[in-house]
Amino acid sequence: MMLIDSGDIDLSVGEGSRSERLFHAIRSKIVANLWKKNNQLPSTRKLALELGVSRNTVIHAYEQLVAEGYIESRRGSGYYVAVKLPEHYFPAQSVAPSGTSDYVLKNASANITNQAFSPGVADFSTFPYRQWQAIINCHLSRPTLMGFHDEQGWLELREALSQYLASNRSVCCDASRIIITSGAQQALSIALLATQDKGDQIAMECPGYARMKGVIDVLGYQYQPVNVAPFTGLDIESIQSMSAKLLYITPSNQYPMGTSLNTEQRLELINWAVTNNRYIIEDDYDSEFQFAHRPYTSMQGLAGKMGQDSQIIYVGSFSKVMFNGLRLGYMVVPNQLVSSCVALKAALSGDSPTHLQAALADFIRDGSLVRHIRRMRRLYEQKYQLMVQNIKELWGNDVEICSQAAGLHITLRWWQGIDEHHWAQLAENEGIIIRPMSYYDSLSSKQRGWKGAVLGFGNVAEADIESLLTSLRRLFLQGIAL
Repeated sequence: MMLIDSGDIDLSVGEGSRSERLFHAIRSKIVANLWKKNNQLPSTRKLALELGVSRNTVIHAYEQLVAEGYIESRRGSGYYVAVKLPEHYFPAQSVAPSGTSDYVLKNASANITNQAFSPGVADFSTFPYRQWQAIINCHLSRPTLMGFHDEQGWLELREALSQYLASNRSVCCDASRIIITSGAQQALSIALLATQDKGDQIAMECPGYARMKGVIDVLGYQYQPVNVAPFTGLDIESIQSMSAKLLYITPSNQYPMGTSLNTEQRLELINWAVTNNRYIIEDDYDSEFQFAHRPYTSMQGLAGKMGQDSQIIYVGSFSKVMFNGLRLGYMVVPNQLVSSCVALKAALSGDSPTHLQAALADFIRDGSLVRHIRRMRRLYEQKYQLMVQNIKELWGNDVEICSQAAGLHITLRWWQGIDEHHWAQLAENEGIIIRPMSYYDSLSSKQRGWKGAVLGFGNVAEADIESLLTSLRRLFLQGIAL
């Protein structure tokens, strides 16, 4: 049994009352087998809070689902997807892609990367250490886990992950298509090696994820930048004329510009990939931490509903939702790539630490991961609001926040004043890490026409945000005076 999160449920579209739209949204998840039998639904209070609706709206939808046999109420325990679904329902379009098999199933040094405002670092203060340690200890004493195991990944973890991804991101897959990796970077490397020849052109966002750019360079591919503009996001029109055979994107919360692709844009890119026989790597970065709107359905999930997910490689990790040092990631690949990706994983690193995989499988299945993500979503939203409030008070119109309300970072840009590299250096001298925009961009600030920096707030205590930003403001002005 797993705890279900609200995931990408969106009540802003559709007909009827909110209660009716919620009923149809949940029923669609259940009949499409994205919400698995016997898994626990969110409580009425939690779901109402997450969707921004009244509790009565959720109660009415749940009661209708119970009446029609899709879910069942267990006294003192909550609501669960029915073990036996009604025979009369009309199944949603199959989310299982054709051919799905049966169960055969740049430079930051290590000592500074976790300091205040360092991007990409989670908050470790609220992690459930005792619970995690207890689960780890249980598996450390299992002799059967101490030998070599399947390079594709521990089957129980892949099974738990397939349910989690289906429930929360509408990803269409079973465990046979999931490969457990040593973080997202290994997944990205495997995806390129499995689909591209040396020297091929790889299109990716610019500004974009610096480590992906590093993978492209090290493996001998040609980098083809796709412009990401502040607020408006990815230049999709330019992609149509590109010769690149693969596109790498972070559609949920573009890193570092903080824009997202809506459903129409996602469908346009899926069509480009299918029509031209190109691949898309969907790095679903920060999809769990959206504060301004409901998360969009994953591109892989959208493509799967249409039976067109053969060109989408879905990549994720547990660095942000748990902790960076776990170094476990995953990729969901089309059937035709499973064998070659597993062979590459075996050649690059062999199997991943099995006791960690077994522990993580338990952590997902008993609902601990979903509960932890819910806590962190609330905490990060509070931190984001504190960041915005203090930046506006301290800088006024001197800087502009150009990233959306999501994730663990805020992106600033400005036109007059301190050089972005100089500001980052002054901050580092005082134990604060900020990333200049040129860390992510192939253009200099002069070529770009504006200066920018990325501030991560995940690992900063709420009580320290004001004082640290005050220090950064002082350094910002100090740099101008010099």
